[in-house]
Amino acid sequence: MKKESTSYKIFNGFNIFLMLIVAAVMMYPYLNVVAKAFNDGTNTMLGGLTIFPRIPTLENFRTILRDGKIMDATVRTVLIVVIATSYELVVQFSVAYALSRKKLPGRTGILLFLMLPMFIKCGLIPTYVLYSTAGLLNNFMVYILPGAFSFYNMLIIKTYMTSTISDSLDESAKLDGANDLVILFRIYIPLCKPILATVALWLIVSKWNDWITTLYFVNDSKLFTLQYLLMQVVRESERIAQMIGTAIQNGASPEEIAKMMKVTPDAIIAAQVVITTIPIIIIYPFLQKYFVNGIMLGAVKE
Repeated sequence: MKKESTSYKIFNGFNIFLMLIVAAVMMYPYLNVVAKAFNDGTNTMLGGLTIFPRIPTLENFRTILRDGKIMDATVRTVLIVVIATSYELVVQFSVAYALSRKKLPGRTGILLFLMLPMFIKCGLIPTYVLYSTAGLLNNFMVYILPGAFSFYNMLIIKTYMTSTISDSLDESAKLDGANDLVILFRIYIPLCKPILATVALWLIVSKWNDWITTLYFVNDSKLFTLQYLLMQVVRESERIAQMIGTAIQNGASPEEIAKMMKVTPDAIIAAQVVITTIPIIIIYPFLQKYFVNGIMLGAVKE
């Protein structure tokens, strides 16, 4: 085994030290938010809190989760993420597969037609009129149908197919009697797992964090998403007082009410950040292997 030189050891040690500093700088803001989320609200107002709670408590989370609307919105948002992500992946992958066929008639014209909306935006008012005409206002499908197709995602998937899957696989499969559907399910889908996982992660994050759709196109409280309700808590600190009033009406004990009085808007906001990021943090490790392979698309040329 080749012995490492002194200069290399110094250089390697410096790199490790530098990366640790960068990691600490990147992690500190989130750890500070976590500390606020698990710290007593009135104590947090004193300042000086770093990455550890001084007075640990779960009351900030209890205050949020005590509201039944939050739980309903969480279930609804998870449902939206699952349905929308699955539907959009099917649509975008199907279009990418079709456009990757070199013998497809008018392929160039179809690509140009699908590309135009990327550069020509109609604006909010025409979009609102379109959704109204289509019956999507105050409709659960407003979270599903409008985002079904993304030219950017489709192009990423198509490029991955054409650059990593050889045409000889198609020819060999057809010689063995396989049709396009067999080739799609037996060859392309298994080989496209990295890029599908990458796009899926983008879609999951986008759908999970979306509150603009609810703000513009939904007035029915039964269709509100988790992010929209949490956004309201951030912008309207009086919601905390409403939660306390609800707890009083529901017969909460004086001890519980006293604990809730210690909750502050800053502590609630920190707890919301933790709640909204936990699902993504849980999902990412399972997709990381595919995500790295997919995101490296086109980085290395032979």
